[in-house]
Amino acid sequence: MVILGTLIGVTVLGGRLAGRQENVRDFFLGGHRLPWWAVAASIVATEISAVTYVSLPSVVWREGGNLTYLQIALLGSLIAKTVVAFVLVPAYFEREIFSPYDYMGARLGGGVRRTTTVLFSIGGVLGQAARVYLVAVVLEVLLASELAWVAERTGLTPLAAAVGCIGVVSVAWTLIGGIAAIVWTDALLFLLFLAGIAVLIVSAASGVEGGLVAAVEEGAQAGKMQLINTSATLFEPYTLWVALIAAPLWLIGPYGTDQLIVQRLFSCRDAGEARKAMLASYVAVAVTLLVGLVGVTLYANLLANPPGEQAAELLAKSPDRLVPVYVLTSLPDGLRGLVVAGVFAAAISSLDSILSALAQTSTSLLFKGEDSSPRMLRLSRALVVVWGVVLCLVAVGLRAVHERHGSILDLALASATYTSGALIAGFFLAFLPTGRDGRGLVWASALSVAAVLVLAWPEEEYREWVHLGLAVLALLWLVGRLRPLLSAPELRRRELWATGWLVLGCALVFLLGEFGHGTEIDSAGEVTVRAIAYPWFVVVGALIAFIWGYLLAHPRPAPSS
Repeated sequence: MVILGTLIGVTVLGGRLAGRQENVRDFFLGGHRLPWWAVAASIVATEISAVTYVSLPSVVWREGGNLTYLQIALLGSLIAKTVVAFVLVPAYFEREIFSPYDYMGARLGGGVRRTTTVLFSIGGVLGQAARVYLVAVVLEVLLASELAWVAERTGLTPLAAAVGCIGVVSVAWTLIGGIAAIVWTDALLFLLFLAGIAVLIVSAASGVEGGLVAAVEEGAQAGKMQLINTSATLFEPYTLWVALIAAPLWLIGPYGTDQLIVQRLFSCRDAGEARKAMLASYVAVAVTLLVGLVGVTLYANLLANPPGEQAAELLAKSPDRLVPVYVLTSLPDGLRGLVVAGVFAAAISSLDSILSALAQTSTSLLFKGEDSSPRMLRLSRALVVVWGVVLCLVAVGLRAVHERHGSILDLALASATYTSGALIAGFFLAFLPTGRDGRGLVWASALSVAAVLVLAWPEEEYREWVHLGLAVLALLWLVGRLRPLLSAPELRRRELWATGWLVLGCALVFLLGEFGHGTEIDSAGEVTVRAIAYPWFVVVGALIAFIWGYLLAHPRPAPSS
């Protein structure tokens, strides 16, 4: 009843605050009338997500876990949000646009707009499907009997039934009022999110003799309060060097070139309000710290109160179940409902956002986004439903992929890095006065994604598929340049140089696949291939996309007078 009452209350309030949508401008831009503080709260709610809410405590709690993840939030996000606020935001508000890809397309051509839209769609589906999958895993524990009842009558697995519940609510909220409803409901859900965190900290600390202070001291003695990791290695994701070098570039992607967050900035009244919203959203660092503190207090609580046999079995099978197992075994019904509602809030605030973003970019790509008629609004709403189904199907299929990652936190963050490097490069190729067009970015994006894939999946069987993709890419390039090479002597030199650069790019990706990883030898002498930490994927992907996007491009024609 707590969960149901919360969902109904937020739905009614969000719908009333959003108002009526007459056209796609209202649906996707909120009529440029949303206040910066509501947008900032919405950004924080989306940025934290259910992955942080549920998985970060387990990362801190498990053996060897600590707060070093916060380095990325403290340093990397501060640098990235400052760059977005003072560089990207003013560029986007030069004219009315619906997405960053409209900006890139206006400067570099329609091919870049299509390419970046597709890249965003792939990265968005993978990253947000991982978040949906996480919440479904939580619900499998918390609502085991209810989901079993649904499974018996529908033929669905409990995981699929949980994913379906999340998807239905998220689609409904997105359809109610577009981005305006999303921003207002996210702002309300943010408060619920904080209430759930408070309940977990207070409850866990109360089970430790000496309360919160004693719990923190216990965690500190076990190394759980460690914040800075100065290890000079490419194989750990949470180090000071990642926070200072890789994370700022990586986070410019989700904050500045990913429609998931940027669509909120577009709903502000002007560039100044959007800048305030982006800078104010830095408060997410404090929220992340509180979530990390949940892991510290749960560590001390479980030391003082060892879990029962069933709970221990669940935790041994999947440490990511720490929060749901604790909620199920230690909280009374009313508070349990509040925390589960907080998990729902964190999940839905991300899913409804990506549905709106995917629907907008798809509408703009397929229908040019210029029609403000009711028909276009209906098509946009239909695409929300289509993308909702796609996301839910991908989420169900992520169980197998989860086994490759130490935690769902790593899974969700790594999934979004496959394409974000190319998107970041696309913005800077459009923003900087390079004098080149966007033809090169289309090919460079493929090289960028291929490079990230061979780094993320270094096993030989996966590299062979990437090599096949590179061969297809080279073949398509040669077919497209055969005519100018044969019939246009004045272009031959330029095309030959460009072909040489493409071959060099393919060779670089091949070498990254062969040597861009490490190995581990276990006690039995078995050798395991180890990928570099995922934050560096974006650095590699962005550099390759930018350099080859420039090298493979043509000079940009001078504007006509």
